[in-house]
Amino acid sequence: YLSYSSRYADLLFELISRRHEHKSTLITTNKSFAEWGEVFPNAACVVALVDRLVHHAEIVGIKGQSYRHKEAQEHARARTAKRKPSKEAI
Repeated sequence: YLSYSSRYADLLFELISRRHEHKSTLITTNKSFAEWGEVFPNAACVVALVDRLVHHAEIVGIKGQSYRHKEAQEHARARTAKRKPSKEAI
């Protein structure tokens, strides 16, 4: 993952603040809130941002393998199978 400057954290905070208590917001991430400091390493607003996100929130944690990762593995196997000549062709 890339880390983002404080400016991006400020912009996200502004968006969440404007929507807070007015609109629903859905966010998906594979980072726990405790790890958001790594994504926005120099941002002072991360704690306030997470606080607004979790206020009145319903948090759904999903465990399991990534669907994208599973698809990528299936595509890789299919490409490998296409490259190998079948025994009947030999």
